[in-house]
Amino acid sequence: GLCLLVLRLFIGVHVFLVSCALPDSVLRRFIVRVMCSVLGLCVQQSDPRLRDAGVRVYIANHVTQFDHNIINLLTSCNTPALNSAPGFICWSRGFMELGVSGSRAELVDSLKAYSSHRGNPPLLLFPEEAATNGRAGLLRFSSWPFSVSDVVQPVALQVLRPLVTVSVADSSWIAELLWTFFVPFTVYQVRWLPSVPRRVEERSEDFALRVQELLAVELGVVSTRLTAADRTEHMKRLRHTSLLPFAPGGCPGQALAARRQVPSGLAGAPEDGRIAAMAQQVKEVLPHVPLEVIRIDLAQTNCVDTTIANLLEGRVSFFPDSKEAGTDLPALATSQAPAASGIQGSAAEPSSKAAAKQFAKSPVERHLSLQERKRALYDYARR
Repeated sequence: GLCLLVLRLFIGVHVFLVSCALPDSVLRRFIVRVMCSVLGLCVQQSDPRLRDAGVRVYIANHVTQFDHNIINLLTSCNTPALNSAPGFICWSRGFMELGVSGSRAELVDSLKAYSSHRGNPPLLLFPEEAATNGRAGLLRFSSWPFSVSDVVQPVALQVLRPLVTVSVADSSWIAELLWTFFVPFTVYQVRWLPSVPRRVEERSEDFALRVQELLAVELGVVSTRLTAADRTEHMKRLRHTSLLPFAPGGCPGQALAARRQVPSGLAGAPEDGRIAAMAQQVKEVLPHVPLEVIRIDLAQTNCVDTTIANLLEGRVSFFPDSKEAGTDLPALATSQAPAASGIQGSAAEPSSKAAAKQFAKSPVERHLSLQERKRALYDYARR
């Protein structure tokens, strides 16, 4: 893989220079496509005769950050730069700069003006607005690409790659390019679908939903209602849960260290009513724990049971409230295990087994003693 990567980096520079030097034509696309096959980018298309020469807008699902480059090897088309900063990098990646930095309405007006000139190549738009692996479903299509033209042609795109996944969330385009050069090959399968006209008095939202359903059936995936914003929010939650001690696949010691590195500014962050309600539930079970400590931990765990477990097992250190603390609480709070003796009520005192009579010499005995004390504290907290 490393040998392929180094070799293909030098070949990739030549491919870039050739694509910049030659004018847009069938000869240029053929030469660049052959050179890209040396880079491991194999492009296959089915039913090329279905490609409508009169269509001004192509609609495709989004799998990788190089989908527009691959389809441009088959036919002349332009993809506007939506998220990339204008400049040399944007131009070198094959995006078209419109000079529009305003609202979607201004973007649609600019694309309509571009499509009105028959001499310009067709537009290639990705209504998903975010790349997915393409194996589970399609993100909800945005309606603005379907406001540009009344006739669009769907393009079904599938990507196959051995050993390494074809799309990784939050991965940069440079990392994706290096992985493409690292693996032996990546196969792009492009299928052209018949053109889809807009129905009479059909809204852009309904038009987008109809094309999304057609592409989902062609790809054999689910047509979801999840948007690119939902995907972004999901990635934020994944990055947030990676700092928690219960994150899957994480080491408890590393997770605890990451937890201690959470900025203290979270304590002053504005909380919504849901966090306040959950904090009150935890407070009813553990009244001796300060409410501010509960809120900070709930902001990280977002779960009442997990916060209670963190407080009972000593993962979160705190100074108990003097109003709720009992006589046995300071000794137990020193070991970061909040005792149930601080709970008010008529419940019985913890079992005498909760306190170790002597320090056992065997590690096995010490572990068993710890487990007995934890069970006693759990039972008392539940009561």
